[in-house]
Amino acid sequence: MKYQIGDIVLVLHSQEEGKVIEIINDKMVTIEVGGVRFPVYMDQIDFPYFKRFSEKKLFEKKKEKIYIDAIKKEKATSQYKVSNGVWLAFLPVFDNPDSYREFDDDVVESFKLYLINQTEHPFNFNYRITFGGSPDFELKNQIFSFTDFYLHDVPFEQMNDAPKFVFEFSLMNADKKKAEYFEASLKLKAKQLFKKIEEIKLKNEPTFSYKLFEAYPDKVVEEKHDFTALSGAGYRMYDASKTRENLEPARSVIDLHIEKLSDDWKHLSNFEILTLQLKAFEKYYYLATAHRQPNLIVIHGVGSGKLKDEIHEILKTKKETKTFVNQYHPNFGYGATEIYFEY
Repeated sequence: MKYQIGDIVLVLHSQEEGKVIEIINDKMVTIEVGGVRFPVYMDQIDFPYFKRFSEKKLFEKKKEKIYIDAIKKEKATSQYKVSNGVWLAFLPVFDNPDSYREFDDDVVESFKLYLINQTEHPFNFNYRITFGGSPDFELKNQIFSFTDFYLHDVPFEQMNDAPKFVFEFSLMNADKKKAEYFEASLKLKAKQLFKKIEEIKLKNEPTFSYKLFEAYPDKVVEEKHDFTALSGAGYRMYDASKTRENLEPARSVIDLHIEKLSDDWKHLSNFEILTLQLKAFEKYYYLATAHRQPNLIVIHGVGSGKLKDEIHEILKTKKETKTFVNQYHPNFGYGATEIYFEY
């Protein structure tokens, strides 16, 4: 649900602000404006943060103009002010083309997004951004140690539509002691973004950043504990409070095409292929719920529909599955099912 009781909203046709006082259903809410209460459809209201911000000055006007020629370009990375770890940085872009040369009375038009690697490890990474749950942009590339990487620009108004930034990292230099891959994500609410902008205004800083992770994780090593008859029989025992620490990372998207699961599959029968695919599905479904992910996309392809049907039947028996949908996806067509979890 996009809105909650108590949220301040903007009535689009009148540009008045009000407060949500009741959730009627998944399409309508009751709001109060100037002491008057009335129901509205959710597509007739929005959060007011973009309007508020667009009417304000981002920086106080300075007596002396600052010219970009006076800034050493090779020192650009110092502007992010981040410590060890991998970070996602947001650099405001002003609506006036001259705003890079003078911090004047302009407002933010968009953000330039940078991935910053302040670790000794170079990484391969897959990046995607979604708005309101729908994919918008994807990128695969590499980032070297102690460098920053420009990702893309995002219009300011789009940041009001539940943006989610998802990264999957792997080491460029394979290390048997480190995890095969690691996924990190960031979800932003409009009110969080507005607060960050206010903070950089007060501090007169050019960017704000979010830490994705501090150190690339080690590979999980399963240990045997020989303190009971069970351990002597070969059972592995763990501290129940640390269950997640002994699991491999979850994935938000899994591809069940057989060539993605096995290099030696051409001799397999259709039944053996389906069995292997369902086993992989069960594994990543379990990891997603164990890590308490909000959703999971399963790419099963179109084909005869057998794999999709089997997966849908399994999902009907899973208590963590709130709902699932197989609809057209910009990246996968009708060949993927998105699962939403409820804990």
